[in-house]
Amino acid sequence: MKKGDSTLIFGAGAVGLLCAAMCKVAGLAKVVIADIQAERVDFAVQNGFAHAGFVVPRKRGQNIDDNLEIARANARLASRLASQVQTINRELPCAYERVFECTGVEACTQSAIYATRAGGKTIIVGMGSPIQTLPLSAAMLREVDIVGTFRYANTYSNAVNLVASNNPLLPNLEKLVTHRFHGLECAPAAFDMAGRASDEQDNLVLKVVIKTGDEQLEIP
Repeated sequence: MKKGDSTLIFGAGAVGLLCAAMCKVAGLAKVVIADIQAERVDFAVQNGFAHAGFVVPRKRGQNIDDNLEIARANARLASRLASQVQTINRELPCAYERVFECTGVEACTQSAIYATRAGGKTIIVGMGSPIQTLPLSAAMLREVDIVGTFRYANTYSNAVNLVASNNPLLPNLEKLVTHRFHGLECAPAAFDMAGRASDEQDNLVLKVVIKTGDEQLEIP
């Protein structure tokens, strides 16, 4: 990635938010995030994980052609948002140099390919359905690279060093932890909470942590 590039992230859960945070640290000119849940998009923008965001409409077609048209419409929505934002030196292109797909949902993978500009990269981060129908001709004709990544490989030392660095471009990662449980006996309730979009009080659920002792969960 190069400074001045624009990027789009599909998925504003913990993984998508961390991808957005790394793009901010890398100095990308515009980081846009998308999710079907408005509260997650608002969280990302209000807490500095992304410059802008939009809510993906909840639509499902009756067949493959319908679904691909919905994906194109989502890409157009994302591109219109990019075109409304200007950098200091130039207007951003109406598509993104890098698009991170962090949901694993087929419709988002399709939209990610359509939203990537010619010569750009679609990075597959989300681990969802292992078999998906994708618009490969849209990638081939515009020379879009589809890149797979295993998000846990060779990253821990870099992540620890980055958090310890107090980089001013890094958002407050502690805010990702929205719910804490104490003791392994609470594991079933914690996993149940982790699978929800909001709790009983309609508070946003992002990252759920189980504490097993008296240790303090702190981020320098």
